[in-house]
Amino acid sequence: MGVARVHTRVTSEHGPVDIPVGATGTIVIDLAQASANWRALARHVAPAACGAVVKADAYGMGAARIIPALVAAGCRHFFVATPQEASAARELAPNSVIYVLDGLIPGTARDLMSIGAIPVLASLREIREWATYTSNHVNLPPAAVHIDTGLNRLGISEKEVAELSRDADLLARLNTSLIMSHLACADEAGHPMNREQLDKFNRLRAKLPFAPASIAASDGMMLSSEYHLDLVRPGYALFGGQATPGRMTPVRPVLRVSARILQVRDVAPGHFIGYSASYGARKRLRVATVAAGYADGLFRHASATNEDPGGLVSIRGRHAPIVGRVSMDLITVDVTHIDDPAPIPGDWVDLVGPDLAIETVGAGAKTIGYEVLTRWRPRFHRAYLEQGD
Repeated sequence: MGVARVHTRVTSEHGPVDIPVGATGTIVIDLAQASANWRALARHVAPAACGAVVKADAYGMGAARIIPALVAAGCRHFFVATPQEASAARELAPNSVIYVLDGLIPGTARDLMSIGAIPVLASLREIREWATYTSNHVNLPPAAVHIDTGLNRLGISEKEVAELSRDADLLARLNTSLIMSHLACADEAGHPMNREQLDKFNRLRAKLPFAPASIAASDGMMLSSEYHLDLVRPGYALFGGQATPGRMTPVRPVLRVSARILQVRDVAPGHFIGYSASYGARKRLRVATVAAGYADGLFRHASATNEDPGGLVSIRGRHAPIVGRVSMDLITVDVTHIDDPAPIPGDWVDLVGPDLAIETVGAGAKTIGYEVLTRWRPRFHRAYLEQGD
């Protein structure tokens, strides 16, 4: 037997989305806006190519829907983290170039070749293993080479670049489709490490046979055209992320997360709200209990005490503070200042939305917008907006 459905608010001007009447929370993802964001970024970096980082289930937005939308928008280069993600991406983008950022996990060369995925090789061990496997093929399958320029996470070192450059036999067995690195401080435009890494990358890649180059992800592509090189790799920006205050990426939000108010009550001065009695009312408050908690993806660090403010929600465009502890299924919100009309049970509260950016949500929980994007759980009803919806 089907569940009755009603219309509820959504994230864009494209129209309403059907939501089950019993849904306590919704996650609405605007595919049309994600596509528009990619096109805006591609225009910004032209003539460099613009790829898309779709690891971690497209930053939690749903790779099964995001990847086809980006393919339709014109994207032809996708970056994932794992072989499993590469296999799923190949089904969704059969004619695209797919890079695997985690590199060559031992024993996965055959699997990557079978799906036509390109490992981003980050050590001489990986390069040698790939070259040993591919040397039996008439047409060498492509691989990318990751050079570490200062992040000290993944990538071959300057010493390893020198060793590789002297190994003519190994280079002859390597079909390099991309040389890449990753910036450590791209969200700080004035940080000297950005220039240091770019200069080091250009110096080291010049020691290797020519191949297209990439160093910039979402923030790096906003530094200057020098950082665009041949290919940029936005991920966070595709979904409306703005990691750098005062330096706006030409994108708009894709995600809206909302939850229902279950109850509204008055709390008298001196009474406490939530677990551990960590928040006491200093004046009469009107408090709304909302059907969302850390089981749904909210941060417990967004809890508020009388000494430490927590996170915010948005009600009809007005911010309201979380008061007391975030619990598994519920939060309590001070709505004393919201009237005309006052919130009532059944009303929707935005946990992320047009008036509450993912960066603001992250700051309220002492984290970053990237984590806000990737943590939403399946209890909330998920819906997608497409062009024309």
